[in-house]
Amino acid sequence: MCLRIAAIFFLTFSFASQITLAQNATTKDSSLATRRAAHLHHGINLSEWFGATFDPRGYTKEHFETSITAQDLALIHDMGFDHVRLCLSPRPMFRYKQGDQISGEYLSFLDTAIQMILDHGLAVELDIHPDPDFKKRLSAENDWAEGFTDFWRALAQHYSSLDPDKVFFEILNEPEITDPYRWYGLAEKLAGAIREGAPQHTIIVAGARWSDDDDLVFLEPLRDPNVIYNFHFYEPHIFTHQGATWGVTYWHYLKGLSYPSDLENARKVAAQVPDPPHRLQVLRYGMDHWNAARIDVEIGQVAEWAKRWNVPVICNEFGVYRKNADPKERAAWISDVRTALEKYGFGWTMWDYNGGFAVVNKQPGQPSTPDELTVRALGRPLPSAPKP
Repeated sequence: MCLRIAAIFFLTFSFASQITLAQNATTKDSSLATRRAAHLHHGINLSEWFGATFDPRGYTKEHFETSITAQDLALIHDMGFDHVRLCLSPRPMFRYKQGDQISGEYLSFLDTAIQMILDHGLAVELDIHPDPDFKKRLSAENDWAEGFTDFWRALAQHYSSLDPDKVFFEILNEPEITDPYRWYGLAEKLAGAIREGAPQHTIIVAGARWSDDDDLVFLEPLRDPNVIYNFHFYEPHIFTHQGATWGVTYWHYLKGLSYPSDLENARKVAAQVPDPPHRLQVLRYGMDHWNAARIDVEIGQVAEWAKRWNVPVICNEFGVYRKNADPKERAAWISDVRTALEKYGFGWTMWDYNGGFAVVNKQPGQPSTPDELTVRALGRPLPSAPKP
């Protein structure tokens, strides 16, 4: 009996030691990714340039040359941002069954944009940002996933000569894959292809579904140590997406929902929602104590995960849709999220530059101007007004 107990103890101790050794190895191996994450402290998403464009003409030469200009990038730099996340739709580049055959004409536009970003002293995350149908096929069709793997290998190789301290490869935005185990296997496969194409560059990867904080804490780190992990934070969506016409249908009824959450305010907003179950959701928000402390707890769990695995983490999307949110309460939420992220040492990339969640005000034919409330909420400096 004593020998049996001793054997069990030895096996338990041995297994625990292996876990400790693995985590210590991760600490050592992830040091490069941790160092490079320092280039991604304060960033902004460029969302409607090479991805998610609403230009009716589509991805044309004129669109690429006018959507974001050198003047915009200079403003981003002057607002104290150190990087941008460049959202890339794979549709104009990806060929089914010929994933490694990327259009040279399209790449020339992208090459010019990336060089312009780097010339303005900004690091860049190259974020593959597909539409839902693309991701649905990726989730369900192995041939599609294999082609996407070939695509990433070729894209990474094309940019492998760029400075790996300033250019990062993000595997996939919000995978929308409901099976987290499939996503883990696919992420490993895609990371391996990127590593073949660009041996020195750092990879960025998130959890399954919508890349939320709870998706990330489910994930175990990939075998590749040169990886930064990311998550998105829009909690609670009922506040951050009020007025939105995508996602949950009833969001478009919401207007003036307050932050921090307040029951009396929620009662007034709920009265404008016609469907009883959704009115209940609004009232629950009013009672759920959404404030700085609640946000700190959520982000603190990601910090615990990062500490456990000794890996670098960033938050590369957070923000509030501007349409129906009170500007001061929107700024308060942004400030609370940014403060929590910085408290735990996480770099961040706000969503977005000039879209529906924008950090600037932009009128057609006019240069962008900083939105003062948003810039201050992000703790960034307001650029000096240009001299006449």
